[in-house]
Amino acid sequence: MMTHPIKLIVIAFCVVQGAGAMAQTLSRDEYRAGRDALAADYKAAKAHCASLSGNANDICRAEAAGKAKIARAELDLRDNPSRQARYTLGVARAEAAYGVAQQRCDDRAGNARDVCVKEAKAARITARAEARAQLTTGDANDLADEKAATAHQEASSTANQARREANIDKREAQYSVAREKCDVYAGEAKQHCLERAKAALGQP
Repeated sequence: MMTHPIKLIVIAFCVVQGAGAMAQTLSRDEYRAGRDALAADYKAAKAHCASLSGNANDICRAEAAGKAKIARAELDLRDNPSRQARYTLGVARAEAAYGVAQQRCDDRAGNARDVCVKEAKAARITARAEARAQLTTGDANDLADEKAATAHQEASSTANQARREANIDKREAQYSVAREKCDVYAGEAKQHCLERAKAALGQP
């Protein structure tokens, strides 16, 4: 019996699609092997850090821990490609950078250290806000795809709100840094510095 050509095309398409989907994920053995390799790398990195002392040791350990978290998030993304996994990776990168920055700030003193810490926190807030906005926007678009035009309008509104909230978080973080920098001044000079910061960042 002859098989209809259209059926053959459909079957071939499904096979290709299935192969593509499988290529995007890992087998259990591959995932376990990847996890074991990450654990070995982290152990080796910590051993290297043990040869250092003082704040260099702290920075090294923060870098090792951050890289391990990022690598694990990347492995999870390969194993299960999804928007949530990409968000988790974005957060891991933000936290890793923040952890290292905190330790590097310890090499400074006084206002320079305070500013460094504020800048590290601002960078962390900005990165997390951006990751959250992308996640919220993507989820809203997915919901809209399942519904009618009205849902698309709602999705657009949700995405815009997510962006507005992210921008507010960023400006507040930047203002926190600016205020810390103004602490090097006193009296009227400090007041002018704060007023300029408020005006530049739209703070009340």
